Amino acid sequence: MNKQARIFVAGHRGMVGSALVRRLAAEGYPNVVTRSRAELDLMDQAAVNRFFEAERIDVVLLAAARVGGILANASRPGEFIYENLVIETNVIHAAYRARVERLVFFGSSCIYPKQCPQPIREEYLLTSPLEPTNDAYAIAKIAGLKLCEAYNREYNTQYVALMPTNLYGPNDNYDLNSSHVLPALLRKAHEARLNGAASLTVWGSGTPRREFLHVDDLAAATLFVLEHNVTEGLFNVGVGEDLSIRELAEGICKVVGFEGELAFDASKPDGTPRKLLDVSRLAQMGWRARIGLAEGLASTYRQFVAAHAGSLPATLQA
Repeated sequence: MNKQARIFVAGHRGMVGSALVRRLAAEGYPNVVTRSRAELDLMDQAAVNRFFEAERIDVVLLAAARVGGILANASRPGEFIYENLVIETNVIHAAYRARVERLVFFGSSCIYPKQCPQPIREEYLLTSPLEPTNDAYAIAKIAGLKLCEAYNREYNTQYVALMPTNLYGPNDNYDLNSSHVLPALLRKAHEARLNGAASLTVWGSGTPRREFLHVDDLAAATLFVLEHNVTEGLFNVGVGEDLSIRELAEGICKVVGFEGELAFDASKPDGTPRKLLDVSRLAQMGWRARIGLAEGLASTYRQFVAAHAGSLPATLQA
């Protein structure tokens, strides 16, 4: 990829988008284009079309999305399917109209069926029903990747879809009403330690198994795909290893320094029993994740405390 390419990072203030901006800067790409939501509402089709007509974009990294954990997905499915469909259709079609040849669409491992052979290969997509707690979001993401495939076939674009496993890292969402499992547990453990709590409650049984990828590794994979001139296809992005939610909670407690007991609330949903991605497609091309979970948790906790401790209630500040 040309170092002088004008690269639009949609959603640059989010966890994925900000990681992409950091990586592009580190790799010497000077022409990174960003817009805040106030400057460009990606749900406004006319505004998105005007932006692409004016900015002469060469590459789009479509990281903007409505995201959330089990609670947010289950309670607001209309928001999740509508907003994601509108954002992706507006951006992808406007990019095509402006003759943007290269685009990376970011999905999620939740696009795969609930009862899926493990590890999950890309070809397992649409082979059986989705997990009901987040099927609205999953359907929107499936539509986005299929839109990329369709435009490649009809218009000879070079639009690639990356499907990362569960992400974590800087600029994650720590709101307990809308966050994913790892940031939610990290904040809960932090507050439990500061409060001197005897126990920490974890949603579900603790038995589901999940895979966790540091967002900086996803950014590295994105640049790898672009720089190796991958022009189409669906690619899983993960570490190729998983652990139980119980093991994750134990690891977080160790990093945070919380020494109380874990209590599992079986009345809360577990979600998909297991999600481990087969990452051999990218591995065969030469890319693998580099940030181990222990290292990633430690750095993420330091960033969480630095960014959020001052905004927590005084009784919860470290």
